Amino acid sequence: MALAKLWVIAYRDLGRNRRRSILSLLAVALGLAILIMLNGWIAGIVDESVQNDIRLRTGHVQVRAASYAEEQVSLKWEDLLDAPEQIVGRAAALPQVAAATPVLWATTILNTAEDSTGMRLYGIDPTSPIYAPIQSGMVAGTFLTPDDRGGVLISQRVADELGIALGQDVNLTVINADGEPDEANFTVRGLFVSGIPAYDDNSILMPLARAQAFTRTGGHASAVRVLLHRQADAEAVAVALAAPGLTTLTWRDMNQVFLQTMDSAMIFYYILDLIVMLVVAAIIANTLLMAVFERIREMGILAALGMKGRQIMLMFLLQAVILGLAGLAVGIVLGSAGVAYLATVGVSLGEMGAAAEGIAMGSTVHAKFVPGTFAALAFWTLVIILLASLYPAWFAARREPADALRFQ
Repeated sequence: MALAKLWVIAYRDLGRNRRRSILSLLAVALGLAILIMLNGWIAGIVDESVQNDIRLRTGHVQVRAASYAEEQVSLKWEDLLDAPEQIVGRAAALPQVAAATPVLWATTILNTAEDSTGMRLYGIDPTSPIYAPIQSGMVAGTFLTPDDRGGVLISQRVADELGIALGQDVNLTVINADGEPDEANFTVRGLFVSGIPAYDDNSILMPLARAQAFTRTGGHASAVRVLLHRQADAEAVAVALAAPGLTTLTWRDMNQVFLQTMDSAMIFYYILDLIVMLVVAAIIANTLLMAVFERIREMGILAALGMKGRQIMLMFLLQAVILGLAGLAVGIVLGSAGVAYLATVGVSLGEMGAAAEGIAMGSTVHAKFVPGTFAALAFWTLVIILLASLYPAWFAARREPADALRFQ
């Protein structure tokens, strides 16, 4: 019997119990749609967290002194860059580079009359376009100027938590480059909202020259941040900026722990994907098995008329293919619509974003289209459906014609 005839018979047989066929198709569609939305959302969380970190903290490439350890936030001159402006000049000359700027990091304690909290002090060049996200996130006051000797920026969250008003003086304490404690009063010039609670809760910004004077680091900097036109050029730029006594790091190096953690966590999501696929496959297999029991006498007649067992088996497998492909088509449409909605509106995490310490997760996270992942989910869903359909198809094909005709 021609394959085309088997397709026609398989399609016709699915119409005998339309409700069951439609419910099976919807099971495939909803299962795949859930997988697409879940994986799109996870991909969005990872991508947004990395992009937020690049935008606010790391840049695409960083240049540091070889002895600098970020976790120690050292202010010793031997651990800092002694000529950061030269590195900025070299970076700016590269066509892949959009902006480069030195930054000085220090651990500080912000003190008010009623409370105090530990924070990261950022000595920045306010004129650099790298800090445009902070400038655009200003909600009160004014942005810093390079010659400001007594002003700082804090986030709206910190101001609300500590009861700090715009224009109020706050006290900062640091351990300077000489290893001695030092303190000074600064005026809150402005309040910002970056949209990243973990960054807002931990950051206080000050002009680079004033930060260098406050920490007694001279003209040194902790690192040079480099922002690129294309993220894919990070490796090439890191190689171009490499020099003796320097360490160059790409965005991937600086987010290595987060990326490795997410890679490990993906094992759980792969298992969840598999469970959903197996449930869908079980529903399809059950549909086909019920169809087999309903049509055993018919299978006996077809076998008696000369239809071979492999043709009967193929006919049921084609039913699984029709249900699977139709379900996948509907599932891809539904899943893509769900991802489009999540990519536009996002999911509000509220204070959960602040709880993710060290992860630049926003208070609202969005999904991301990853066509390769979606195609793989659809392919493996269809494969598992076909594998699960082998048993009912084999069961139908192995019945002897005489036994099938006597079946009640």
